[in-house]
Amino acid sequence: MQTKNMTALQLGQMIKKKEVSVKEAVQESLAQIADLDETLGSFVTVDEEGALKRAEEVQKGIDDGTITGALAGVPVAVKDNICTKDLLTTCSSKILSNFVPPYSAQAVDNLKAAGAVIVGKTNMDEFAMGSTTETSAYGVTRNPWNIEHVPGGSSGGSCAAVASCEVPYALGSDTGGSIRQPGSFCGVTGLKPTYGTVSRYGLIAYGSSLDQIGPIAKDISDCAAILEMIASYDKKDSTSVKRDAYDFTSALLDDVKGMKIGIPSDYLSAGLNEEVKAAVLKAAEVLKAKGAEVEEFQLSLVEYAIPAYYVIASAEASSNLARFDGVKYGYRAKDYNGLHNMYKKSRSEGFGEEVKRRIMLGSFVLSSGYYDAYYLKALRTKALIRQSFDRAFEKYDVILGPVAPTTAPKLGASLSDPLQMYLGDIYTISVNLAGLPGVSVPCGIDSNGLPIGVQLIGDCFQEKKIIRAAYAYEQARGNWQAPELAQKGVD
Repeated sequence: MQTKNMTALQLGQMIKKKEVSVKEAVQESLAQIADLDETLGSFVTVDEEGALKRAEEVQKGIDDGTITGALAGVPVAVKDNICTKDLLTTCSSKILSNFVPPYSAQAVDNLKAAGAVIVGKTNMDEFAMGSTTETSAYGVTRNPWNIEHVPGGSSGGSCAAVASCEVPYALGSDTGGSIRQPGSFCGVTGLKPTYGTVSRYGLIAYGSSLDQIGPIAKDISDCAAILEMIASYDKKDSTSVKRDAYDFTSALLDDVKGMKIGIPSDYLSAGLNEEVKAAVLKAAEVLKAKGAEVEEFQLSLVEYAIPAYYVIASAEASSNLARFDGVKYGYRAKDYNGLHNMYKKSRSEGFGEEVKRRIMLGSFVLSSGYYDAYYLKALRTKALIRQSFDRAFEKYDVILGPVAPTTAPKLGASLSDPLQMYLGDIYTISVNLAGLPGVSVPCGIDSNGLPIGVQLIGDCFQEKKIIRAAYAYEQARGNWQAPELAQKGVD
């Protein structure tokens, strides 16, 4: 049976009803990867042997009633900065080219407990630093809608894998938009939860105060079900928050009557592509027609978000990446003279250009004489941005806006101008600075045949509101089609 066009929940149902075996579902996923991944480059590692072995174990658990989850037996891909026990985890960097973790991230353990089958690790911007998935040491990932274009980043591999039906769903991480922006570029749904909802234990850190693991899938129903699986309190993560409830699927209601939705007029100003703007405003009209109250408002401080983010994220990165020194694990230079030279050579050879740029920027803003001028100022700006969202959420249930100023750029266009690449994050990074939940939902196609996403932002721990709004929008929009490339080999 042909399963690759199914959502994760649909496939889970088929497995539960014994209409499809776990092994068949995994084999179909592996066959799609074999067909397409040479072209797309979504994966760094494909664990065919491990996935088939795991499929047998999960099938046995389903048959004897010990594994009962809604997504039991459904294949999944995991971003390559999330630790997976006994499976290569490289962060798409040369410096971790030989790193096989002795433990799994808590989110991965939660997936496995629910009966997930991991088929492989997806490509990404090196150490999640980038917006295009072109900075990987293992080659670029291409957009399944048009292979001349980027998939977005840094979770580009995960989003391309879901868009091309290589897997029904995947895990990504989001530091400044790294789930939502590639979700928008690849025409899939990506959800970044409230900071502290999903354990960061086993997520190789980029910006510790900003990073969050989240689901990427074909629709919001899948994302809600996946979030239910991976969200949990974890005492191993000092930033983990014990929440009252984790029943995100209860918010899948086609009802937005009386919901107040605000559109920041700051997000609709200069720099936003006209086709993107039209698609986003059309999505707002759909929700308005379903009974939501929609209006524009002034969010303020939007222009300060990018400098604040890059100062904070780079400062945290320079500190976090100091541990990769060639001593205990990872890449070590072959020829060196003394300990200091070994550090220097291993790091110079092991890190790529973008990572080095951000480490240097971070070291600079933390250095004596510049700490107050840059880092402390950025932290104060972060607090002000949070306050501006707090004021907005006193009035609105959900904030609606674009995910990115344009659709997916061509390969090579962003790397030549890093500053332009950084400006592409303007609508997503404030969400991370304020620790809020946000979701990207496909809402249109531009004149070049590339997807456009609409972003829904909620207040802290208000995932249910954005899930509800996204679900109501999806019901009106109808089914979203996979790109032509994904249909290769369809029966």
